[in-house]
Amino acid sequence: MASSSTKAATAQSSLSTPPPEEPPSSPPKNNDGSKFDILATYTHLLRTTPTLTMPLAAIASLIKLLTHSPPSTTSETLSLLSTHSAALKRALRNPIACTAGTDLFQRYIISTLQSPTSSQTQSTGDFTTTRDGLVTSGEQFVARAQEARGVIAGIGGKLVQDGSTVLTAGDSRVVSTVLDAAADKGVRFRVVYVRDSGIPSSSSSDASGGGGDWMVARLRGKGVAVAVIGPSATAYSLGKITMVMVGAEGVVENGGIVSRLGTYQLAMLAKSARKPVYVVAESHKFVRLYPLGQYDLPIQQTVLDFRDRTDDADDGNVPGGTGEEKRSGGGEEDEEAVDYTPPELITALVTETGVHIPSAVSEELIKIWY
Repeated sequence: MASSSTKAATAQSSLSTPPPEEPPSSPPKNNDGSKFDILATYTHLLRTTPTLTMPLAAIASLIKLLTHSPPSTTSETLSLLSTHSAALKRALRNPIACTAGTDLFQRYIISTLQSPTSSQTQSTGDFTTTRDGLVTSGEQFVARAQEARGVIAGIGGKLVQDGSTVLTAGDSRVVSTVLDAAADKGVRFRVVYVRDSGIPSSSSSDASGGGGDWMVARLRGKGVAVAVIGPSATAYSLGKITMVMVGAEGVVENGGIVSRLGTYQLAMLAKSARKPVYVVAESHKFVRLYPLGQYDLPIQQTVLDFRDRTDDADDGNVPGGTGEEKRSGGGEEDEEAVDYTPPELITALVTETGVHIPSAVSEELIKIWY
């Protein structure tokens, strides 16, 4: 029989490990076994490969589409990608991250098809070679994009200096990678982690139960002191922190971000306390979207649920908690309510290409699209 100390060590080890990936299996198919289901493929990829971002999962789904339903001409290829991209976005209540991926991949395909090499191949009348080349180059694109997180860690890790205290929230793997890199370099810093109300504490034995418990345990395992607080203690803690560092689901044209609900108020508090706010995100999350305000996002979510009487059955459904209002639907990958943080609250964006001011996002998008 194992001793209590052995059990405690096992529990701590499980907490410090990110949620494990499930064994790979065949992508879901419709009942007829032939029709390609873009939504099922997308959710399948996110469920079996947790390290895959939503934009890259969308791109990988489109690559599988080209393999499953091989087009025979350029126009068929573009039409197939456009139709299924639109179908996937319609199926999600929050399609922002997905849109970043589908739009980027379609632009990538158009650029590839217009290249001199591809044009010569198409002129021979053998589109099979062209299609195979698109699939191969698409897979290479996804592989390169996945390496961005490690590059960001090297750049963003330099922002964390000896004696600093970093405040973060959410479950961003990019933030975790940046902080891991700083710790591995021997930087002596502390972290304040803001946990959403309703999420189990870091003492929970469920290592994959959501929130940032695995991140907290991982940092503590590297010798980093971490304080875990609730949202109501955020303002109180600002006097002790050096910077705020968060991730993002999408980075919009004006340099603002769409991220987990609560990021906006966190940035507002940091701005009032004159603390810098750094957003770490891969450039494939840049999306052609220009929201005019908090309620101008192309998503469906219920955060403000006005009622004229108390419904005891729904008392626990509080946004930011564990009820239905927190869920925005569309699959397991799309359960968190989000908000929009405008660029004036953001100090800088850290991507694999360097540290940028928010206005640089529009310039990067122009390079891609024009």
